[in-house]
Amino acid sequence: MTAVMIQGCTSWAGKSLLTTALCRWYARQGLKVAPFKAQNMSNNARVVASGEIGVAQWLQARAAGVEPEVRMNPVLLKPESGTSQVVRLGRVDAELSRRPWRDRSEALWPTVENALAELLDEYDVVVIEGAGSPAEINLAANDIVNMRVAERAGAPVLLAVDIDRGGAFAHLYGTWALLPSHHQRRIRGFVLNRFRGDASLLPPGPEQLERLTGVPTVGVVPMIRHDLPDEDGAALRAPARGGLPPVAIVRYPAASNLDEFAALEQVADVRWATQPWHLDGAGLVVLPGSKHVASDLRWLDASGLSAAVVAAARAGVRVLGVCGGLQLLGRRLEDPHGVDGSGDGLGLLPLTTTFDRDKLVRRRSLTLPELGPPWAALSRLPVTGYEIRQGRTVDSSGTDAVVVADGNVAGWYPHGLFEDAAVLEALFGARPTRTLDATFERLADVVEAHVDTAVLRSLAGLS
Repeated sequence: MTAVMIQGCTSWAGKSLLTTALCRWYARQGLKVAPFKAQNMSNNARVVASGEIGVAQWLQARAAGVEPEVRMNPVLLKPESGTSQVVRLGRVDAELSRRPWRDRSEALWPTVENALAELLDEYDVVVIEGAGSPAEINLAANDIVNMRVAERAGAPVLLAVDIDRGGAFAHLYGTWALLPSHHQRRIRGFVLNRFRGDASLLPPGPEQLERLTGVPTVGVVPMIRHDLPDEDGAALRAPARGGLPPVAIVRYPAASNLDEFAALEQVADVRWATQPWHLDGAGLVVLPGSKHVASDLRWLDASGLSAAVVAAARAGVRVLGVCGGLQLLGRRLEDPHGVDGSGDGLGLLPLTTTFDRDKLVRRRSLTLPELGPPWAALSRLPVTGYEIRQGRTVDSSGTDAVVVADGNVAGWYPHGLFEDAAVLEALFGARPTRTLDATFERLADVVEAHVDTAVLRSLAGLS
């Protein structure tokens, strides 16, 4: 019954990746490990037994070798226009979603506290990820994800900074200095993350910082190349190797579940399309999921991408929609309950979508139907994925459309099929060579080599 917490000086300090690495490293020490993040904000989610959680905690649980579950991310905020949808223990809480942001935290704290307490009772160590920075003094009164969690868990804190951005020592000192003294004492080590340079140039920075704060620098972690998706699922990657088939994924403002395309980058030259010319030369155009299909449709029209996608389809380019992308490819969106919005779709598939009040959240296994060219290689493949959607889509005969193809245009509702090696081989003639598990092992190896493991063992109460 112990906990270790990773906090950051800023967003994008690498907290999620370090937490993932520590989950695997502690599991390699023979411990039963659980990840935890009290509150996550992301439109990238995964479906577990009781609902949906942020993809970062899903990956961290996989790294720890345990089944992901809703207690590991008890509160998920999914951004909406001017507000956010509150998902509590895997399910949408409509009443809380309507409340102003500052009124939510005290209502959510018992959920956070109970989930954390249960995990602490059931696991040897809980590796906790913070959010943003613990020194957001304008938000301190509403904190349910950083130091309040550390205090409740009795967790020592490692404070990470992205040194690649510059100003690392100022960030560390400033974050520490803005905290009250009892929170300062929780910080047991600083971690310089994403370092790529000459380590001999770091002194006397860490030494001076320790004299000012009493906190040692316990790790200098290099920039790690890995195959995990970032928090929003669409980080800019290094240029792909030549000769890979070009795939353009349209990234509209409310695009969701983009993390499912991480494995695709091993077999295709993936580009994120936000302008019509980004589709030029693509052999496959993908319309991904969307948290707000009607608003993304308006964005597609205004940006010229609607016309570009239609033109690509008419020129014989393969076009594929996933979940919200499937809905966008249809002829019509109907919204009788005021859930998302109505409008005419791209008209590339003979489909009509009607939005429902309730969200469908489930894991899904199915066998793909018999499909004609150019999708024939997918025919009869057994696949497993997950659905997170509001709406029912039917074809012109009134039959539910889950997987549908019309010539070179196709769509399916389940997320996660682009993570299936057989699906990628059918589409591109190649399978990913690097697995999730190999990535977790590599992350743990980096921690082993670049963080003081005696400190890590001490923080978790190991001798």
